[in-house]
Amino acid sequence: MEFGTGSWPVTLESGDLLLRPLRYRDKAEWMALKRRNADWLQPWETSAPVAGGALPTYREMVASLNRQARAGLTLPWVIALRQEPRRAPVMVGQLTVSGIMWGSALNASLGYWIDVAHAGAGITPHAVALATDYCFGTLGLHRMEINIRPENASSLRVVSKLGFRDEGLRERFLHINGAWSDHRTFALTSEEVPGGLLQRWLANDATR
Repeated sequence: MEFGTGSWPVTLESGDLLLRPLRYRDKAEWMALKRRNADWLQPWETSAPVAGGALPTYREMVASLNRQARAGLTLPWVIALRQEPRRAPVMVGQLTVSGIMWGSALNASLGYWIDVAHAGAGITPHAVALATDYCFGTLGLHRMEINIRPENASSLRVVSKLGFRDEGLRERFLHINGAWSDHRTFALTSEEVPGGLLQRWLANDATR
C-alpha cells in the first residue's frame, strides 16, 4: 500500500472521541492547553540537544507536520472530545504517529500527551487504539512502537492496558527536558490484534 500526497487530512472518530488534524487556527487553544499543563508535561517535553538551540514556533511546527503528513511520514492529530453544551469538540491533548516507514518495514512510532484534567479517564488508550487501527487496517502498517521514559508511570499504564510488548531499554534515546534520556520501547504488530486494537480496548474497558 502506498500513502502519499492527497491522503491527508484525515479525521477519525469513536464515540465522543475525535482525532483530527492540528491546524494553524488551533494556536490559541493549543497554547492555552499547554500553559495549563506546563508542570504536568515538563518532565516529558522534548528539548533541543544543541546548546542555544530553539524548538520551532507553533506556526513552524504545524507547517513542518503538514509537509510530513502530505508526504506520508507523519499523522499529526489533536485529541478532542465532544462535551455538552459545547458545540465544537474540545481539545484535550495531542497524538502524533511519526517516522512512518514503507517498503519492507511498514512501521511507525506513536507519541501523545493529555490534559492532566482528563488523565486516567481512558481517553489516551482509546485514542492510541483508534490511531493504531487506522495505521494497521487502512494504511497497511505492520508494527507500531511507543517509547516511554521508565519513570513516566501514566504512560506506562497506557501501553499496559493496551497490551503493547515491552522490548527493553534504549539508553539515551531522546533529548527530553534538557538531557539525553533513556526510554523503554513497547511495540505491537498487526498479527497480535486480528480483530482490531480498538475493539479489544472497548471490550476490556467495559468490564473495568
